[in-house]
Amino acid sequence: MCGIFGVAFQCGAGLSSKLLGRAIQQVARDAESRGKDSSGLGLRDPAGAGLSVYKGNLRVSELLSNREVADAMSSFKRQHDLATHGVSVAMGHSRLVTNGSQLHEYNNQPVIKGPVLGIHNGIITNEEDIWRQHPSMRKEFEIDTESMLALIGSFQKERATVSDAIERAGAMCEGTYSLALLFRNLPVLALTTNNGSLYYLSDGGSWLVFASEAWPLQKLRSDLPTELRKGAALEKVVPGACVEVDLIDFSLRNSRMASVSVTKDPPRMAPEEDWTEISVVPIDGKNPNQELVLDTVEIARAPAAGSESRLLEYNVDRIRSLKRCTRCILPETFPFISFDSQGVCNFCRNYRLRNQPRPLDELLALVEPYRRSDGKPDCIVPFSGGRDSTFALHVIVTELGLNPIAFTYDWGMVTDLARRNIARVCGKLGIENIIVAADIHRKRDNIRRNVLAWLKKPHLGMVPLFMAGDKYFYYYTSKVSRQTGARLNIWGINPLENTDFKVGFLGVPPDFEKKHIYSLSSMRKLRLFANVFRQLLRNPAFVNRSVVDSFGGFLSRSVMPHTDYYHLYDYKKWDEEEIEDVLFGTYGWERAVDTKTTWRIGDGTAAFYNYIYCTVAGFSEHDTFRSNQIREGQLSRERALTLAERDNEPRYPTIKWYLSIIGVDYESAIRTINAIPKLY
Repeated sequence: MCGIFGVAFQCGAGLSSKLLGRAIQQVARDAESRGKDSSGLGLRDPAGAGLSVYKGNLRVSELLSNREVADAMSSFKRQHDLATHGVSVAMGHSRLVTNGSQLHEYNNQPVIKGPVLGIHNGIITNEEDIWRQHPSMRKEFEIDTESMLALIGSFQKERATVSDAIERAGAMCEGTYSLALLFRNLPVLALTTNNGSLYYLSDGGSWLVFASEAWPLQKLRSDLPTELRKGAALEKVVPGACVEVDLIDFSLRNSRMASVSVTKDPPRMAPEEDWTEISVVPIDGKNPNQELVLDTVEIARAPAAGSESRLLEYNVDRIRSLKRCTRCILPETFPFISFDSQGVCNFCRNYRLRNQPRPLDELLALVEPYRRSDGKPDCIVPFSGGRDSTFALHVIVTELGLNPIAFTYDWGMVTDLARRNIARVCGKLGIENIIVAADIHRKRDNIRRNVLAWLKKPHLGMVPLFMAGDKYFYYYTSKVSRQTGARLNIWGINPLENTDFKVGFLGVPPDFEKKHIYSLSSMRKLRLFANVFRQLLRNPAFVNRSVVDSFGGFLSRSVMPHTDYYHLYDYKKWDEEEIEDVLFGTYGWERAVDTKTTWRIGDGTAAFYNYIYCTVAGFSEHDTFRSNQIREGQLSRERALTLAERDNEPRYPTIKWYLSIIGVDYESAIRTINAIPKLY
């Protein structure tokens, strides 16, 4: 869930420190798109006698600009120029925080654990089991990375080879990992991954640069001097492989690839190399938003008890008394609803069956021109970590036989639960996961501004503004397609997730003829814009710093052209039972602690906005979804009523997490929502 990067340059091989420094700067800055919460850099001198680590709660670009780090880099480059043998190594980390606050230096990377220094991209999802099963290992930090480094160090102390230690540790770890490792008593740089999110560019004999994605290395190769570019090969560290760079003679060992030079002998033990000088220098980023940084795992697992949780209303008896469609479960408070003499609503009368897919063979034929035979990715799969995109990824790999990249856009409302489930799935499938992390502090501040503006003059039609920031998913999906060369996009959007009521509360009538649930005709877009403008005039607080971001999200989703993409559920029937069987049976998916539904549990915003809709209007997204299941013949009306009532129960832990993480006072917000006049 982060970006890792690094370089290894042999001394005395004619490789200038200027080129070394440029390579570090370039791959480091490109890694920032994967995480902006904190960063770190480790520098190993050519003799292996000194190791310096700099890390803190600031972006990697800010870290590299720090005076202390810049001075260290200058000294590092001078040492490289003066040395006649050995290998200079620099490796770093650009972090997207999952567990362990970045305000504590020991949670940031690189991490030194026993005889191992490592940087890690991914999530080890069973770290608690690892510590419990190995009581002799001592847990010191709050991050999951520590558990795998502890295992590797433990095995390496038993005189296991590097690859054996990594293989044994990897077999015990669930989730995803891409690692770069240095060892206290071995002159070795090791690169390994279980899902393929690791690449390296090298001439095979004197220099190597690695990164979490291929495109920064492709860009670097194009900038190399001609004589270096000719011998440079870009390689992927395939899942299960371990690439070892001997830091004495720069020979490469790789158990899975024949395209690099291979030495048969194991790396030489060098007991005298003991990192006699290890310095860890905290760099204070002075993040102005650090008060919003919380331990999201603990908040999301907080019990629903106490006076705070009791503030949440659920007027279930009054909601039960609402007049509802006699066929589906939509209530009389639903925008633009009407009932005929039999009590059937206009949404049922005009419903077109949507879950009637064409044969999967048609999709197989459509994607055939995109299929690659060279091992490179065939397609991009937008992957939120939710149930529908997870099942789509599963089908794309197991039934379509494609080699996809799972792409995740983290805009600050992807929960730790979703991140762990992403790691579980990508780890088991061995699928590369490219992450683009927004400026999460800024995104959350935009949400805070819009929520506070909304609370001044609440209007149900303006609730979707809270989610405007996530629509850049569409823009970045296209960008990642260009960077990877995988033109094909396959989306896993549930055809039953029709939430037209959101724009209905802004006076936009339903379109019963639209082809896709997410489309909006030109006339309806104009009407939507006009009514949004009226609300902005009514409540000028919405005109704040977030406006540009919100408008950009609209352009990304609704205006920007989308080419070479298909929707899996146009060709594969959406079946809730089948999907959940795969989620839990195949991938060991983790459930939310505060709801029994598997829908929207990875989206940090859903619990809050559904609370608003249910409290004020007596229904939520769950009612519309279950109603569509009735119309498709998947649920009885009685069962749908039971499930919707269950799913509409307020989710205190997630609502508390959401308001805390954006910096809005929980009690004030909930009391304001509860005081809004009800539509029932």
